[in-house]
Amino acid sequence: GILSLFFFPSWKGVAGCCAKTTTAPLDRVKILLQAHNHHYKHLGVFSTLCAVPKKEGYLGLYKGNGAMMIRIFPYGAIQFMAFDQYKKVVIKKQLGISGHVHRLMAGSMAGITAVICTYPLDMVRVRLAFQVKGEHKYMGIIHAFKMIYTKEGGFSGFYRGLMPTVVGMAPYAGFSFFTFGTLKSIGLAQAPNLLGRPSLDNPDVLVLKTHVNLLCGGIAGAIAQTISYPLDVTRRRMQLGAVLPDSEKCLTMVQTLKYVYQQHGIRRGLYRGLSLNYIRCIPSQAVAFTTYELMKQFLHLN
Repeated sequence: GILSLFFFPSWKGVAGCCAKTTTAPLDRVKILLQAHNHHYKHLGVFSTLCAVPKKEGYLGLYKGNGAMMIRIFPYGAIQFMAFDQYKKVVIKKQLGISGHVHRLMAGSMAGITAVICTYPLDMVRVRLAFQVKGEHKYMGIIHAFKMIYTKEGGFSGFYRGLMPTVVGMAPYAGFSFFTFGTLKSIGLAQAPNLLGRPSLDNPDVLVLKTHVNLLCGGIAGAIAQTISYPLDVTRRRMQLGAVLPDSEKCLTMVQTLKYVYQQHGIRRGLYRGLSLNYIRCIPSQAVAFTTYELMKQFLHLN
């Protein structure tokens, strides 16, 4: 009941905080590169990682991390509660689809709900992370909230860039599950003895060995990342809004995509900082899919 609603997201939240703090320097550098911060725009990924501590001290790598930490707990709780509610609705409607699809639909809707509810914190985090020492516009989380609210049209100011965020979530989830499923079925069909082993809960069903699972999960994550990355760049640019000198050219999702492409091209524009996403997300996607497969066996879903 109530205890599980609090306890489950909170231990997940603690794990999330640890994971996010570990990758926070990569996140900060990615934001600086995606929106071409004028202090670092001539640098690549690794040179920026080295330049930030020199210019702003080692704590400079963690700018915006506080807002990210605060966001993790409500995000987990909302996602968890929404998932339960959506699953009931989807099952009640009896859409004539399998349990796996029910879970995928409820999971996607819960994810979008959690993103919408905690989006203002993501907005504040990006604004704080983009600031460079000596040019601070925002003094902290609360000050950033006040400034955005008063100077950028009240509540709606916190939701710039929501469209590419939501649009990007669907292909990301879809492609990662699709790629993982495809790799799994091809692998088990072509080399069952080399790649597979009997499932723990059902010896008649073949599942991938753990290290193969990790590899397939990583590849699925990388492909999904690559497809949805331009939308991530678009979101960051729109979130930064007035902070960027060219903000009036980036008011809508399509405008922003066009502008970034025309100004910076594909590699240095729409895909700038993608290698950081690989470093950050491939391990986490690999672990996520491996956990997912183990849980399926644990819960006897095979």
